[in-house]
Amino acid sequence: MKKTFLTILSILVISCNSEKKLVDENFTFSTWTHGGKEFNKEIWKKKINYYDSLGISEILVSGSSEVLEKIIPLANKKNIKVHGWMWTLNRPGDTIANKNPDWYAVNRNGDNSLDYRAYVDYYQWLSPFHPEARNHIINNAKKIMSVKGLASVHLDYVRYPDVILGADLQPKYNIVQETEMPEYDYGYHTIARKKFKEIFNKDPIDFKNPELSTEWRQFRLNAVTTLVNEIIEIAHSKNKKVTAAVFPFPEMSRQMVRQAWDDWNLDAAYPMLYQNFYRENINWIGFTTKQSVNDVDFPIFSGLFSPALRKAEDLENAIRISKENGASGISIFTADGLNKEQQAVFVKLKENLFKK
Repeated sequence: MKKTFLTILSILVISCNSEKKLVDENFTFSTWTHGGKEFNKEIWKKKINYYDSLGISEILVSGSSEVLEKIIPLANKKNIKVHGWMWTLNRPGDTIANKNPDWYAVNRNGDNSLDYRAYVDYYQWLSPFHPEARNHIINNAKKIMSVKGLASVHLDYVRYPDVILGADLQPKYNIVQETEMPEYDYGYHTIARKKFKEIFNKDPIDFKNPELSTEWRQFRLNAVTTLVNEIIEIAHSKNKKVTAAVFPFPEMSRQMVRQAWDDWNLDAAYPMLYQNFYRENINWIGFTTKQSVNDVDFPIFSGLFSPALRKAEDLENAIRISKENGASGISIFTADGLNKEQQAVFVKLKENLFKK
């Protein structure tokens, strides 16, 4: 009888400890949000209170260093961390860059990204090969780094224009991309071609099938990687962290946008797992999360697209499957547009995190 009692007691203790572990694990809810050009204190008070009510403890905010400096004290009152969300190589409306057309990326047709804007008008990409363009980007990052109390410099659009769009996006632009089409194949800046020719004695513009040249692909990948790692080195010297919004997992990122983010020395990555863009189901979020976690040694936060998760059960499943596959948290794009049912999911998981 005594032995039976002790066995039952042991089971209860183990059960309680297991449940406690599930509840106490640090799984972070975050969101991307736009800071705007001007700071409005009352609006930001409401936004911060709203995020806090959902259990969101980190926000990735686009905006100037001046705007970020004013948001941080408000966020601190709710123990919410603020990241400075920075558009890196895609620089629409950049008044400094606009004066230097030679800074911009060039496609296989020889079109400059300032003049020929692939897909959408705001696609205005700088070349990672141009030294002055690189310095401009690094200086932009330094401005964000200067903000006191910032959780990280959060890099976005740190890649080339999409050489292949997601399957669900192609019809929106009346495109069928079964091959790497020249108008969407970027990285052919004259500086890039010259440097490549110095090494290989070949001009990539002459390649009949450039997609078959692993050297040419890696050469372009390296240009972005060295830029990112230079920013990270500067940030770390100032005791600042660097994170990035990236494509779903490294191999897919290499293929679609020339982005080798597993070679970056990041403090964390936020893969944008927008399953509807690729005509995939929610299980795909779990697969891509696990692949990303396996590929790198820094934390992964699964990026979720709220319009594709309108049903409460879909959103909850996406969050749960992210956690089950090793994510350190999720980031929603964007909490500002959640419907009541979606908000209720965040509240439910905040109050009783993943208890069964």
